[in-house]
Amino acid sequence: MAEMYYRARRLRGSETLRSMVRETRLSAETLIYPVFVKAGNNIQEPIPAMEGQYRYSVDRLGSLYDRLLEQRLRKVLFFGLPEKKDPQGSSAYQADGIIQSALQYTAAQYPEIFRITDVCMCEYTSHGHCGILEGDQVDNDKTLPYLAKIALSHAEAGAQMLAPSDMMDGRVAVIRRALDSNGYTALPILSYAVKYSSSFYGPFRIAADSTPAFGDRKTYQMDYHNQKEGIRAALKDIEEGADMVMVKPALAYLDVIQRVADRVMVPVVAYSVSGEYAMIKAAAHAGYMDEAQMVCESTVSIFRAGAQVLISYYAPEIARMIAQGRIG
Repeated sequence: MAEMYYRARRLRGSETLRSMVRETRLSAETLIYPVFVKAGNNIQEPIPAMEGQYRYSVDRLGSLYDRLLEQRLRKVLFFGLPEKKDPQGSSAYQADGIIQSALQYTAAQYPEIFRITDVCMCEYTSHGHCGILEGDQVDNDKTLPYLAKIALSHAEAGAQMLAPSDMMDGRVAVIRRALDSNGYTALPILSYAVKYSSSFYGPFRIAADSTPAFGDRKTYQMDYHNQKEGIRAALKDIEEGADMVMVKPALAYLDVIQRVADRVMVPVVAYSVSGEYAMIKAAAHAGYMDEAQMVCESTVSIFRAGAQVLISYYAPEIARMIAQGRIG
């Protein structure tokens, strides 16, 4: 037998060694938790399609924040469920809208929570699409002023980062211009730059009551066959003023995360979406897999691919396992 100078197993012999030489490191500081805020009072409403997730009224957010802070989670991404909807999604930019109210409450009562807002129209339009309709199509250019209006209303209410998810061409530039011209030059934009038209969004659309009344979103969200288009979209958004870019979904798009991370000089965020969460829950309930181990493995794979930040419904569990030394 030939001499073996290299034995990989030398560095695998104990947990102390394995943890010392890990190439991918995780931290609670890199996690963002999505929060669904619903108009009304005293609401903590279970989401049937997403076991363990809830819709909260503003007055019940404090109990959620207390639980997040126990796990050293300080970053949330808000999605709103308004009381009323119309074709223009006007409640999305009202000063007393659901997101604006959540921002004001959080800033006043829990200033340690970092406030990120989803900038889109699908939760607020009566037709469920992400922009202004012209016939049965979303009109890209007519939608842009509305997105700028929404973004500015979030800034005025206390948002600390804006995350436009509508996928209209040119929206980052329009939002950046609106922010800068109103004195919000320091407010960063996290662009949903690489957002695919995906079946993995199903549970979210139930949670956010944002299923389109007709058709689909394939004319503005990306075709999942395409990879180079995602790189082009990320570079375009950065050129328009995005400070961070997102790839969404995550697990089925690890190759895209890697290629985007290799090409851009800004932080890359991945969104582990509702369908990914629901699949793990379903497999665990069926007894096919260990839930905690699957969460650990899938989470590490996303960071290993090149993501620096992760948006996840499992964020509290991931943070807890990091603190326990089970992951990261």
